[in-house]
Amino acid sequence: MKKLFLIGIKDLKLRFRDRAALIFMLLTPFILTLGMGLVTGRFSGGDSSGISDIPIAIVNLDNDSLGDALVDAFNSEDLADLVETTLSEDPEAARLLVDEDEVAAAIIIPAGFTQSVIPQNENALPNEEIRIEFYANPSRPTSAGIIKAIVDGFMARLDEMRLASMTSVSQLIMSGRISPEDANQVGQEMGARLQQNDAGNTNEATAITLNTSTSAGEDVEFDVLSYFAPGMALMFLMYTVSYGGSSILAEKSQGTLPRLLISPTNSMQVLGGKIFGIFLTGAAQMLILIGASSLFFQLKWGDAFGIVLLVLAAVFGATGWGMLITALARTPAQVGSVGSAVMLIFAMLGGSFTQIENMPAIVQTLGKITPNAWAMDGFTTLALGGTLTSLARPILALLTMGILLFLISAVLFGKKNLVQK
Repeated sequence: MKKLFLIGIKDLKLRFRDRAALIFMLLTPFILTLGMGLVTGRFSGGDSSGISDIPIAIVNLDNDSLGDALVDAFNSEDLADLVETTLSEDPEAARLLVDEDEVAAAIIIPAGFTQSVIPQNENALPNEEIRIEFYANPSRPTSAGIIKAIVDGFMARLDEMRLASMTSVSQLIMSGRISPEDANQVGQEMGARLQQNDAGNTNEATAITLNTSTSAGEDVEFDVLSYFAPGMALMFLMYTVSYGGSSILAEKSQGTLPRLLISPTNSMQVLGGKIFGIFLTGAAQMLILIGASSLFFQLKWGDAFGIVLLVLAAVFGATGWGMLITALARTPAQVGSVGSAVMLIFAMLGGSFTQIENMPAIVQTLGKITPNAWAMDGFTTLALGGTLTSLARPILALLTMGILLFLISAVLFGKKNLVQK
């Protein structure tokens, strides 16, 4: 174990003495993060989320309490900076605004929507349901997705209200306090009462608010750099692990590796020490970039312990890919070429440039093989106020990825490069 540790520390020192490597490992991702901040207006005093004034069109044909509540929600102070609402009376005109790319989405509230949720007379059909139409703009997937999430939240609140009313009526019938014949009337009265309570509580009930605090009550404001900074760091992490892998083949061609193998050090100690050196280099790179962005950009990454564990898991998964590339290559130049290509491909598939949710389904599926996608999931979760318990899935995926890739690499690498002659 001591030999493995010493080999790893030696390689770490060598990496940080290489000025060219330091430029690609630290300076380049830092400058790109700075550029992303300038492009998105992060340093100009604008909205730090990078998303504001989403144009939408609303057609309220219901003209009743629930339809009006949804309109009021989008016109509330909570969403004033996020959406820019245009009211219309013509569904076709609203859809045309979407088709002409003037708005991100059209919300059409049909006539009778409130009646379908809270019937006002005994002759109403209990299973009759009228749905809100959400007409999205495919060229604005992020903005449309945000608006849809707000509408879904509104509908979830209505379902909760309806379920509470049904449960209360069922309990009253079972306790004998009302007869089954009176259930419909009592349900209507409860629905109307819940509706009035919601309407009176403009800050919590039917009004929609954005979640801006953690469970501990701390305010959380998503910073656009909380997405781009880890994205750039993860992209160049793949360069680091590939560069480390190429050094193994370089030492073999230069005769350093054979000299290690004839010393009282077995092949697994040599390979383990080299991998440990790559791992230490990648971890140092990520932590330095996180520290620098926190210092110069005042970027809040989230829970410190969660960040450290996520960084170690991400570097572990990325190192596995670096070793697989090394095991399959014949020369250091091949590792460099393939590693650079993989770095860019993984960055695109893993969401380093844009959110993976906005990509086609096939890209989202392929992205799961990259450490970038899982790590970005974790970093975004932490930036939005998540804790260590929220990281179980991405960390487990990264560790599993690393273990599988290391096992495959060890078999291939042992046969090709660590056979003593």
